[in-house]
Amino acid sequence: MTDHDDIDGGRLRLDKWLWYARFFKTRSLAAKLCNGGAVRCSGTVVTKAHFPIKSGDVLTFPQGRHIRVVKVLALGVRRGPAEEARTLYEDLSPPAPGTAMDIGRSSGRPTKRDRRALERLKAEE
Repeated sequence: MTDHDDIDGGRLRLDKWLWYARFFKTRSLAAKLCNGGAVRCSGTVVTKAHFPIKSGDVLTFPQGRHIRVVKVLALGVRRGPAEEARTLYEDLSPPAPGTAMDIGRSSGRPTKRDRRALERLKAEE
């Protein structure tokens, strides 16, 4: 059975879909996440990279510091450009902009600029 046979049947391997949708840089990274049991497909814990997914499935998985929840809209046939990859899913939990996690500092100590912003907020109250 080839990959195109899987797509014709309305199913695709989970690791391939995560790679096609550009959530992971390599297919082996996607497979490692799937094999580690960190992915859920419509509430079911996935422990194999070859888990078959179809349109309408909801996937939950960690990516960096965020937990991603996406709905599968289409099965891809290739790893194309980012615009094409965005058509494969609907993001149900976009990361909130401006949170402390997005800043990316390793130290919890505020800078002078942060301190001044806090003082302005406290003065407004």
